[in-house]
Amino acid sequence: MNNFLKKLKKIMPKYIKPKFYNDKELLLWNQKQGKKYSQSIIQNNKAIKIQKTLGKSGIKELYMNCSFENYHINHKGHQKVLNASRKYAENFKNSIASFIFSGKPGTGKNHLAAAIGNYLILQGNSVLIITIADLMSYIKETFNKKNTNSMTEEKLLNNFSTIDLLIIDEIGIQLKSEYEKIIINQIIDRRSSSKKSTGMLSNLTHAGIKNLLGERVIDRMCIGNSLWLTFEWDSYRKNISGNEY
Repeated sequence: MNNFLKKLKKIMPKYIKPKFYNDKELLLWNQKQGKKYSQSIIQNNKAIKIQKTLGKSGIKELYMNCSFENYHINHKGHQKVLNASRKYAENFKNSIASFIFSGKPGTGKNHLAAAIGNYLILQGNSVLIITIADLMSYIKETFNKKNTNSMTEEKLLNNFSTIDLLIIDEIGIQLKSEYEKIIINQIIDRRSSSKKSTGMLSNLTHAGIKNLLGERVIDRMCIGNSLWLTFEWDSYRKNISGNEY
């Protein structure tokens, strides 16, 4: 090997610096390259796993890259909701707090909810973001006699109760019938009893949400250090490239 290295050194241009000069250095260089390659494989596998998990979480592709770092700050209101959301995520493990984000469309509610979800998924938590419409669609599917997956309403409600963080989007858009309100009540009751946190996103006002959901649900959503953030500024989605919000 030394003879080979000597010959290689003779024909190698002077401006090129070799990675190794002897057998031991060659061995060490190979070991380092092997470690780098192994780490690359691990990182790629982790990235694939994260993407699969995000896909199952209900976090739409639009929000998969949402984080606290890329939330745009234009005024003190943005900074306030960002700080509160980040603190909520960082303290999630030691808390059973829930959150409600209310305000006009395009004000950043979905971005920060997704940022919380993405952060918690990377910490090993189970997260599901689901709209009221989709939630009720799953419930009603259990009534279908042609349903072959043996999923009952009771099993589905129990499944919703085991997720570490369930985020229900579009509160107020569809929640009209008494049955839908009862279902939401049952889900919140079960999750509260199981010490599981719930998030809600709504375009309704503070008073509108209270009138819609009732005091019982609101009381359970506001246990302990729970958050109720009002995004009271106008939509600025049109001013942001890439539709981050």
